[in-house]
Amino acid sequence: MSLQIALRKKASALTTLVTAAAMVLSPFSTARAQEGKGPPILRDTETEQLLREYTRPILRAAGLEKQNIQMVIINDGSFNAFVADGRRIFVNYGAILQSETPNQLIGVLAHETGHLAGGHLAKLRQQLASAQTQMIIAMLLGAGALAAGASRGGNGGNNGLANAGAAAIAGPQEMIRRSLLSYQRQQEENADRAGVKFLTATQQSPKGMYETFKRFTSESLFAARGADPYLQSHPMPAERVAALQQFASTSPYWDKKDDPALQLRHDMVRAKISAFMERPETVYRRYPLTNDSMPARYARAISTYLHGDLRSALSQIDALIAVQPNNPYFYEVRGQALLESGKPAEAIAPLRKAVALSNNAALIEMLLGQALVGTDNKAYTDDAIRILRAAVAREPEAPIGYTQLAMAYGRKGDYAEADLASAQAAYLRGDNKTARELATRAKTRFAVGTPGWVRADDIVASKPPRN
Repeated sequence: MSLQIALRKKASALTTLVTAAAMVLSPFSTARAQEGKGPPILRDTETEQLLREYTRPILRAAGLEKQNIQMVIINDGSFNAFVADGRRIFVNYGAILQSETPNQLIGVLAHETGHLAGGHLAKLRQQLASAQTQMIIAMLLGAGALAAGASRGGNGGNNGLANAGAAAIAGPQEMIRRSLLSYQRQQEENADRAGVKFLTATQQSPKGMYETFKRFTSESLFAARGADPYLQSHPMPAERVAALQQFASTSPYWDKKDDPALQLRHDMVRAKISAFMERPETVYRRYPLTNDSMPARYARAISTYLHGDLRSALSQIDALIAVQPNNPYFYEVRGQALLESGKPAEAIAPLRKAVALSNNAALIEMLLGQALVGTDNKAYTDDAIRILRAAVAREPEAPIGYTQLAMAYGRKGDYAEADLASAQAAYLRGDNKTARELATRAKTRFAVGTPGWVRADDIVASKPPRN
């Protein structure tokens, strides 16, 4: 868990990285930025909703509730979470999968909220800018000494002046580097303390945070052995955990347990992640047939459909629905299984149910729109357009919504809107050349000055973020 900065990229480039989204939308669909520019992102309504519920009270305690902080799931199996642009908390799916309790993951999110609340990203940028200035001055002074030594010939005294010039370059650089690392270590300690403060304010235990850092301490002790503590961006593991325990254990909520209903939801999401992201043999080792819990049955049902046994998968999903008939995500998975098995017409009913039970979740609406379009039944066209337009209004950064919308408009013969939707999809995928070409064509189909013409013109005039 750390505050991470891409030193060679501007914030706008990072924003582009995280706003790309999936070409095939489904639970745990993968969204990738421009080719070669950043890690893929995972989208899943159930998981994102749980993360939002975990962070909402913490953000409120931190005074960030109105900042519209977003949760972004990274397709990485390692345990990590970080902030990078002041508007998002990035969480590896591995952090969710490896957190045995809600409190452990909530503790990590509280730590990252500490970075946001402390403005650490902006402050570190200021430190970097200052360090860069100092480094340039040091290099100029050192270069001057080197030049002076060279201009005076090759005697020993002048060699000494040249050596002093080299030292004048190297010495300040090392001091500046150590100063920056010290600043980062202090930020990590501050984020730990802020996280505990937020957890206490929301009447949650900081024990989960402590347990997580303690586990990492055990895993990293060997790597940290012999390391120079002044050359680390984070506090040394043992010292950090000791300090965390000292002030976290004083919380009046130290021994408070997670609510059983929340623990079940947490375990369901972990099971879903395992099913989508791990090999089937791994899933069955985690959730053997002897395990009849709801999370185990959920994981096995998803893994079964993913690996080709649709009939068995539907039977297992229906059994889950019989136990929890108001769980929207069971219907979503059922619809997804049918859609991806080439049965879009049969996927419509369960996806409509999922949309209704999820309070019109935009990503599930896009999946429903995909099923409606996939039937090739023109009677569904207007319904698909209505649903997809509502979905992209709430999820404007998901290109699959615009892609399906373009297909629906094309089927209706509305080629101006079809070109515009295709241009918007291409723009969000990072394909700016195609986006401008489609938007240019859309402009010729719209009357000048109409809303569609204006949106197309915005895409034509836009410039891709510069690294």
